[in-house]
Amino acid sequence: MDATSSSPSTPRWNVERPFLTGRFHQETKSRHGEAKGFSMDSLNTGLETAIACYDTSVQELIVIDDLLSALVGIEGRYISIKRIRGKEFDFTFQIDASLDLVLQELAKRIFPLCESFLLINQFVESRSQFKNGLVNHAFAAALRAFLLDYQAMVAQLEHQFRLGRLSIQGLWFYCQPMMGSMLALSTVIHKASANNFMGSAVLNLLQSQAKAMAGDNAVRSLLEKMTQCASSAYLGILERWIHEGVIDDPYGEFFIAENKSLQKESLTQDYDAKYWGQRYSLKDGIPSFLANAAGTILTTGKYLNVMRECGHNVQVPASEDSKFMSFGSNHHYLECIKAAYEFSSTELLNLIKEKYDLLGKLRSIKHYLLLDQGDFLVHFMDIAKDELAKRPDEISVEKLQSLLDIALRSTAAAADPLHEDLACCVERSSLLKTLGTLKDLEIRSLADGNDVEEPVSSSGLETFSLSYKVRWPLSIVISRKALTKYELIFRFLFHCKHVNRQLCGAWQLHQGVRAINMRGTAIPRSSLLCRSMLKFINSLLHYLTFEVLEPNWHVMHNRLQTAKSIDEVIQFHDFFLNKCMRECLLLLPELLKKVERLKSLCLQYASATQRLISSSIDIPKSEASSNCSLGLEKSKQGKSRNPSRVLKLPISNSTVTDSILKFEKDFNGELHSLGPILSNSAQAEPHLTHLAQWILGAGNEQ
Repeated sequence: MDATSSSPSTPRWNVERPFLTGRFHQETKSRHGEAKGFSMDSLNTGLETAIACYDTSVQELIVIDDLLSALVGIEGRYISIKRIRGKEFDFTFQIDASLDLVLQELAKRIFPLCESFLLINQFVESRSQFKNGLVNHAFAAALRAFLLDYQAMVAQLEHQFRLGRLSIQGLWFYCQPMMGSMLALSTVIHKASANNFMGSAVLNLLQSQAKAMAGDNAVRSLLEKMTQCASSAYLGILERWIHEGVIDDPYGEFFIAENKSLQKESLTQDYDAKYWGQRYSLKDGIPSFLANAAGTILTTGKYLNVMRECGHNVQVPASEDSKFMSFGSNHHYLECIKAAYEFSSTELLNLIKEKYDLLGKLRSIKHYLLLDQGDFLVHFMDIAKDELAKRPDEISVEKLQSLLDIALRSTAAAADPLHEDLACCVERSSLLKTLGTLKDLEIRSLADGNDVEEPVSSSGLETFSLSYKVRWPLSIVISRKALTKYELIFRFLFHCKHVNRQLCGAWQLHQGVRAINMRGTAIPRSSLLCRSMLKFINSLLHYLTFEVLEPNWHVMHNRLQTAKSIDEVIQFHDFFLNKCMRECLLLLPELLKKVERLKSLCLQYASATQRLISSSIDIPKSEASSNCSLGLEKSKQGKSRNPSRVLKLPISNSTVTDSILKFEKDFNGELHSLGPILSNSAQAEPHLTHLAQWILGAGNEQ
């Protein structure tokens, strides 16, 4: 663990000098025995008279004296400690085999208490080192305080022994109250040592052991007290997190991890930014008493961090009731967590809504990227049509930006202070290909890459898009991913608007020659085709704006008004975008390709209209250069004043007629093939019902 490796190390002198620990008695004795080549048994038998040589009453006194030493982890004359090499916490007590059998059995009953003390004492010494973390430090301190009571008991027993009032049966009797507690603690320590537990793992172990000892009230109370003491440092970390949003966790014990490599700037730059979801995350090993509130705790600190990143230093109001002194059955700590969450959530929501005007920003994005106010776009398309007609790699983005600024300043958008955040961009691939690269979108029946048709000669009109500058902390809601979805919707709407403008131009051209005798030409048929195409594109635009974007926007706006946290705001906003993407056909590639094919036919027809009409009738240059209304008036006046000046009709051109018939056949064929697809899709996507009804109706009219 990184936090552990960076913690202070225990000084070498504290490890190398044994006389500073409670183990020096047996270790010194062991080293002397090994240096002389004797085993522990030979050492005992060689230096001490065999205990069997004494009378039974004397043996009892000797054994009691040795047992009093063994109770505090010191070897006696006839009681030794056997350690297993390489295993720090495995040892047993042994007694001279020549001792009276009755005394042996009574002494062996007390050995588990001696072993428990030695184990606990060694755990306290080892777990007090820096690297073991705050929970182990607090647990070791609680054990040390408990051992003081134990050692006081041993001192009282020794006093009774010196007064001649203690027998081995009395010693066994007086040890009974401590026996259960010491054994329960040694069980916990064995498990903690074997698994090298730290932090929440120690707390969970203590709590589970306390529940397991529900039948022994004294032992259960002791383990609960140990859990309270061990958790005090942990609750201190928790308290600072939910009150200040700071992780003060030097040993990496807290169940919330901070990934400092994820920066808030990535929200505006990276489509797959993971800042909000992974900057702070839950780790394994959550304390069981906090498991149900872990998500709330994580969110509370995250909200406080956002406010601190904004320079808005806010702290949850502290009171005596909000202090995490302990946890228990009254669940007071859960109420403190809930109060801290509600405070931080309300503060952050008010900050983003009021100071940073989230709803105003979203309305501005709706005006420009969802074409809610399109007057600036009409002006922009007029003044930028020459630049947008170029190939994407030939377009000057700087020039487009200048033209956009002119359009914004000369229309109603000039009153919007946020219009300066609008920026131009030109993509390098078509809408279909861009959608295919976004793997996180739930695109139904996504076609293979080979099936994606790139326009033969794409221009800026197909790849132009608007972007929007969003700053922290609004980038939490309007992230790069959300802006990308806005831009995709805009590109689709913008291209539909472009097709509509081109068809309107073609329709005006047809209207300009209505007074001319067009009998024998293909113009009447062309006029009907133009009307069908206009009906198609206008119905599509009506569906996108009035049946998809507007209703969904109002639903989202109402939900944002009642949102109680920033996470709810993000959820409602993402739901709005995903729903709009789906209902705008962008996540239905089969339908989208059909619509793109129909739009392509409309553009081809609109661009060919001038040539086709010019080939069908003979229009003087002065007439052709005038606007359609003036041309209509002049043609009517000429016809009334001098019938001989009626424009001369050329001979019927079969090539022109064939071209118009081909456009009509292709358009009607694509329109009819779109009908069944829409009908089938409408069963799974009910929002397509209205669009399907119109398409089928238009097909029947044809």
